[in-house]
Amino acid sequence: MRRVLVLTAAQAVGITSVLVGGVVAGLLLWPGDPLASLAGDADSLDGTPPTPLVIAALLGAVVAASVISLGVAKFVADKRADLVSGLLATLGERADRGSADPKPVPMKSGIVEIDRLDLALARGSQQSAKRLASERDFAADASHQLRTPLTALLMRLEEIAATDDPEVVAEEATIAIGQVERLSKVVDDLMSRTRSGVDTNPAVSLDSVLASLQREWQPAFAGARRSVKISGERGVQVRATPVALGQILTTLLENSLAYGRGTVEIAARRAGPSVVIEVTDEGDGVAPALAPHIFERSVSSTGSGLGLSLARDLAEAAGGRLELVRAKPPLFALFLSAAS
Repeated sequence: MRRVLVLTAAQAVGITSVLVGGVVAGLLLWPGDPLASLAGDADSLDGTPPTPLVIAALLGAVVAASVISLGVAKFVADKRADLVSGLLATLGERADRGSADPKPVPMKSGIVEIDRLDLALARGSQQSAKRLASERDFAADASHQLRTPLTALLMRLEEIAATDDPEVVAEEATIAIGQVERLSKVVDDLMSRTRSGVDTNPAVSLDSVLASLQREWQPAFAGARRSVKISGERGVQVRATPVALGQILTTLLENSLAYGRGTVEIAARRAGPSVVIEVTDEGDGVAPALAPHIFERSVSSTGSGLGLSLARDLAEAAGGRLELVRAKPPLFALFLSAAS
């Protein structure tokens, strides 16, 4: 802004100098004696021009040049003021739009202060857009993570309501209590992610998580005349939260129950510093057109399209990765760091 003011003042001074210099140059280049021309007949006055008349003429020329230069300076200043006013109005409109304009085009006005303010508004807009997108993703992820244990809990309650056998009621009630505890851990995990913004990955027993999932999902698979088989190395510990690991594997089991066939096999093995957990079934697998996009949000044959995307994000948050190793029959592999 200072540069604009200095430039405007310099232009006004320059215009004044040019006009005054033009008058002086005109007097100097006047043919003959300009003072004699201004005085009229110098012989009638003994060759001495009337000094007041000459001074008045020069002052008149300077005043006229000054008035013209001030008019031009005012015109230039008005143009500059209109330019700055327009730029400030544009900044105000961008500030009002906020996150609705996440990638604004830089103004490049040439005024350092305005360009810096525009850049600050652009950064704020981008940060607001990222926070809004993160909040939307979190809400979608939270609803998906809560839906699965709630669905499993509902199944247990329906089993209890449909039987009069005390032993079945006791068994299903025990499973339901475990699912309520899991649901509570899911809520705690979501709240910790919201508060801290970072995930901690303690050592967790893979055997205990797989055993819990097998107990939870075996009745649903048995109802579909299918089964869940667990094999591979025992006593393995991995770096992940129990909730995140359970949610990843639950997503794979849920998809297998909905779209797969036959026995679901879960096999764990070590691979150097990592642990690989493979999940497969005997179904038709993933369509070739869908396979390259299987982990993208809102990409699914049916449903919300959040499950595998969320599972992939949870795996990456644990420092691992989730991959579709084979499309038909389907084979998913979860890679996690082994805990010593």
